[in-house]
Amino acid sequence: MTDRAIPMDRLPLTDLAGWRGHLTALGIVAFAILALFFADVRSMVSIWWNASTFGHCLFIPFLIAWLVQQRMPGLRQLEPVAWAPGLIWLGMGAFAWLLGAAAGVAMVRHGALVLMLQGATIALLGPAVARALLFPLFYAFFMVPFGEEIVPPLQLLTARLAMLLLDLSGVPAHMEGIFITTPTGYFEVAEACSGAKFLIAMTAYGTLVCNVCFTSWSRRAVFMIGALSLSVLANGVRAFTTILVAHLTTVDAAVGFDHVVYGWVFFAIVMVVVMATAWPFFDRKPGDPWFDPRALQGAVKRTSRAGGIAGTALAMVVAAPLWLAATAAAADPLPPLLAMPNVPGWTRTAAPQAYPWKPRFDGADHFVIGRYSNGRGQVVDLAIAAYAAQGEDRKLVGFGQGAADPDSEWVWSSPARAPADARGEQITAPGPVVRHVVSFYRVGHGATTGSRPAIKMATMKARLLGQDQRAVAILVSAEEAEGRPSDAAISAFLIDLGDVQLLADRSMGIR
Repeated sequence: MTDRAIPMDRLPLTDLAGWRGHLTALGIVAFAILALFFADVRSMVSIWWNASTFGHCLFIPFLIAWLVQQRMPGLRQLEPVAWAPGLIWLGMGAFAWLLGAAAGVAMVRHGALVLMLQGATIALLGPAVARALLFPLFYAFFMVPFGEEIVPPLQLLTARLAMLLLDLSGVPAHMEGIFITTPTGYFEVAEACSGAKFLIAMTAYGTLVCNVCFTSWSRRAVFMIGALSLSVLANGVRAFTTILVAHLTTVDAAVGFDHVVYGWVFFAIVMVVVMATAWPFFDRKPGDPWFDPRALQGAVKRTSRAGGIAGTALAMVVAAPLWLAATAAAADPLPPLLAMPNVPGWTRTAAPQAYPWKPRFDGADHFVIGRYSNGRGQVVDLAIAAYAAQGEDRKLVGFGQGAADPDSEWVWSSPARAPADARGEQITAPGPVVRHVVSFYRVGHGATTGSRPAIKMATMKARLLGQDQRAVAILVSAEEAEGRPSDAAISAFLIDLGDVQLLADRSMGIR
């Protein structure tokens, strides 16, 4: 007798009535998660709809449905089971949401929603079904809007690539941060021109192609490295070409060229090149099975009742917001007024700024800003923002908060020197007017720091444990002027100011 493989479509189907019970339980738990954390669901969908960087996320739910549909012939051969260990993944999601809510990090909360839904699927359908749906479950992470952190380094990388190509082409140019000056004009590699939106979208697209078109992990790795590298390089070429067109014609012609290429052609060309290059190396044939149902189902045993698992899952997801509410403490009071400090050797001045500058701290309970000058002609601006407690719309650090208000003409251009416990940035306004900004942050009784992740962690700890949630930001800034370097002015002011920690204490009312 010889063994013969049985085609997948001829394998016996499992009892669909069993599927209905498990899918009903999963539907109830999933609905409860989406309803309980609806504010996070709404904010995530709002980002998809309003931020062009994450417009591709709108298609991810439909792609997941398509991926599941592709696996339906094999799924019909499996028997779902209630599997208690799956609750560990769900619990990790609930805990991640708790941390994200305490720290005020939307990306963590959004990722936690995906984890909870994945955990519910694993717990209520069992390990065999979860393994069969491994890639669709994983691909759900691409619904989370992430990647904004790569924008500044990509801006710098794009500017450097453009400068390299300008040098090779003989076009005289000078680069300062993300700004490039040529005889024709002054060009900024803005956030929208960083290529982040295409790199993020290419990551999602490339991951899908790796699963659908390849079975070899080595080929998948080569494809992803090539696709992402080509996206970055192509964006540098696009920036160079735009500047070159301006150099050979006019700035207006270059702007029109860039809008057409960047908005309609660029990503399509990159995708066509990537797919055309990879096509001969695809090793997954149409009709190949996605998994072997017999191998997955073999050792799976029912361990629990679906109702009990569903009840436990609901209790776990409800526990996270309840804990945050239970540990919320009344905020310690801030001083009724926030006064500017007296700094030895420096006096307040009404001298106008070269270009109006005001840092942004939405929802701050106190915000003051003032200008100081000394006998050596050095001028600095000092801004202080204090919060009794942080919340969703009132954060010490976050997108749009800090030195460069995105609704103003000031834009981030490059990192800058700063003390070890501070954050240094160079920002630029039309003119160009260049500013150096040094930022100190502090939460509660902790130390001052320039690290935004450290401030997020301190905020999370304070909210989880009901500790002092008062927070303060202290920004010292100076304009760059010929003969009066901003670094020297800021350093002199900080020396005369003394311990920034003491100023933070006074600003928060800590004795």
